[in-house]
Amino acid sequence: MALKIRLARAGAKKRPYYHIVVADSRSPRDGRFIEKVGSYNPMLPSDHADRIRLSDDRIAHWLSEGAMATDRVAKFLGKAGLAPMPVFPEQPKQSAPKKKAQERAAAAAAAAG
Repeated sequence: MALKIRLARAGAKKRPYYHIVVADSRSPRDGRFIEKVGSYNPMLPSDHADRIRLSDDRIAHWLSEGAMATDRVAKFLGKAGLAPMPVFPEQPKQSAPKKKAQERAAAAAAAAG
C-alpha cells in the first residue's frame, strides 16, 4: 500500500480549507484517509499562525513508515523543518514574449530613450 501525505479539500464554495491527511494513494482526494495530521487555511494571511497547523510527531511517524508527501505538502514540511525542502526545477519560459515581440519592445525602448 503506497501512502501519501496530501491535502483533502473541505470548506464551502469559494472558501477553501484543507485537511492534511495520510491516505492510500489509490483513494480519492476527498475520500477515505487513514489519519488527519494537520490543516491548511489559504484564506488566512501568510504570516498568520493558524494558516498551517501540523502534528509534528505523527508526520514524522508516517514519514518513517514510508509515506510520500505531495509537492504542496512537501513545501509545508520543508518550511516547518520536518523534511528537507523540495527542489523544484526552473519553470518553463512559455509565457515570455516571443522573438519578434522582444525585438519590437527593444526598438520601442531605443526610440523612447
